[in-house]
Amino acid sequence: MKIAIAHDYLIQMGGAERVVEVFHHMYPEAPIFTTVFNGSRLTDNLKDADIRASWLQKIPGVKANFKGVLPLYPMAIRDLDFSGYDIVLSSSSAFMKSIKVPESTFHLCYCHTPMRFAWDYDTYMERQSNSGLFKRLLKVYMQRLKTWDQRTSKNVNQFVANSSVVKTRIQNYYHRDADVIFPPINTARFTSSSSIGDYYLIVSRLVSYKRIDLAVEAFSRNGLKLYIVGDGPDRKRLEGMAKDNVTFLGRLEDEEVTGLMSKCRAFIFPGEEDFGITPLEANAAGRPVIAYQAGGALDTIVPYVNGVFFQNQEVDDLLKAIHEVESYAWDISKIMGHAHKFDEQTFMVQFKQYVEQAYVNFLKGG
Repeated sequence: MKIAIAHDYLIQMGGAERVVEVFHHMYPEAPIFTTVFNGSRLTDNLKDADIRASWLQKIPGVKANFKGVLPLYPMAIRDLDFSGYDIVLSSSSAFMKSIKVPESTFHLCYCHTPMRFAWDYDTYMERQSNSGLFKRLLKVYMQRLKTWDQRTSKNVNQFVANSSVVKTRIQNYYHRDADVIFPPINTARFTSSSSIGDYYLIVSRLVSYKRIDLAVEAFSRNGLKLYIVGDGPDRKRLEGMAKDNVTFLGRLEDEEVTGLMSKCRAFIFPGEEDFGITPLEANAAGRPVIAYQAGGALDTIVPYVNGVFFQNQEVDDLLKAIHEVESYAWDISKIMGHAHKFDEQTFMVQFKQYVEQAYVNFLKGG
């Protein structure tokens, strides 16, 4: 079978891009089609990949302002050519699920979520610093984008959701069914530590909807140490809120993040995510997670096995959850054992079998 991989954009390396790494490992000969990529940000696992970008790649400054060309993405993916491929695996949380493939080609979409910035616009933009006029104009465009997104969902032969909540969104927005296969975790990258530090940890892109501000406010109040790894447009606002016990470390290499995870008191996960790979990575390092009780965390956090929930996105609720973590005797082996259920080796076997069976059904007209 001749296979191609398609992903929205390779500009910032997050959970969705980790999935693309695994797809590349599974199908190393498959080219990776994308709208735009930043070669300096690619992980080592993607350095040898055959990456084929759209014409957006030629626009000056697009790598630094890839969100600024939002209206161009539907046109850019329309021009991608998937002729000659038996299977196209799209990895999408935005535009790539809408690609057009030949009728003889099987298009399986691994959906991280239907585009949140369109379907959940108010939440996504709630804490953005843009002007009111800009937000109103953008909202009008988002209504058109939702119509386009729903219409082009028909271009997908089979949806796979990365979590139960995403499966529900696919049903609600696209009126399509989806099977759930959880994303892969490279558990072999992590080991536990015999010495635990005096800090809590966040690893995240610093964008407003991830609610890092909630953690900054909570730790600024309780005085405990919080390390925040990552960067993004919300960093300046967050730094302005933080007291001296909250430290922003910026982007770090994987090895540094691994070390921080293994020694943190607990990992903080304050936003509603589609799945959330980083909490399970912290679990793979033997550390418990404090997560907002919503989204993908409902599939991955088992209270008092690998973490605790807080029910409302309020500072007092998060502070109570921090106290729960401090007062509970955690079993590191159980935490790590839970993470290993999501190991990438398990994912690769399961996903490859799923793709092959789905392709057979496609050929039979099922």
